[in-house]
Amino acid sequence: MTGLDRADGEVDHLADPPTAVSVWNPANGLTVLRLLLVPVFAMALFHQHGTSTGWRLVACAVFVVASLTDRIDGDLARRRAWITEFGKLADPIADKALIGTALVGLSVLGELAWWVTVVILAREVGVTLLRFWVLRHGVLPASRGGKVKTTLQAVAIGLLVLPLSGGWQVAADIVLWVAVVLTLITGVDYVFRAVGLRRASRRARLATDQGVLPGSR
Repeated sequence: MTGLDRADGEVDHLADPPTAVSVWNPANGLTVLRLLLVPVFAMALFHQHGTSTGWRLVACAVFVVASLTDRIDGDLARRRAWITEFGKLADPIADKALIGTALVGLSVLGELAWWVTVVILAREVGVTLLRFWVLRHGVLPASRGGKVKTTLQAVAIGLLVLPLSGGWQVAADIVLWVAVVLTLITGVDYVFRAVGLRRASRRARLATDQGVLPGSR
């Protein structure tokens, strides 16, 4: 796939222009692989009600591999111009499915507070809706904070999936809290940027309609 960075390392591929390239390309293949790994991850995480150390290690490994495909498919699509309508649709679905499954799964197992899961998922859905809201006005690119947030979320989830204790568990909790704080901050930032983009687009359109070049006064 491709995208702004998903974004919101998220890489967000919503605004990428589609090309005439075949849907059957390696970038899309990696996205499909990520989708297929989601139920594999869930089965490993819930095996023996999440009490099996071996299966928790397997779940973590699957999560890491799936997360890596998100980085690789975007790079491939940009370098090779493998941008397709299928990829633009499937990539964010795969991303949200992986993160959502991990968060909900950990909450079901009692290892992550439900409010944390709700906050993170609400932010992800909200940013996606904002991108649709401003799509005809311009591109809402991922912020640096959003990219850091995505990385910290992945690290925190990976650590929480592992059967850790003691200092490692404390480290996982710290990373998670930082990720939650960045999730809230960057979410608010996206709202202001989306509103600003729409206003700038309207001003530019109005100036064009009136025959005034933007910035000429």
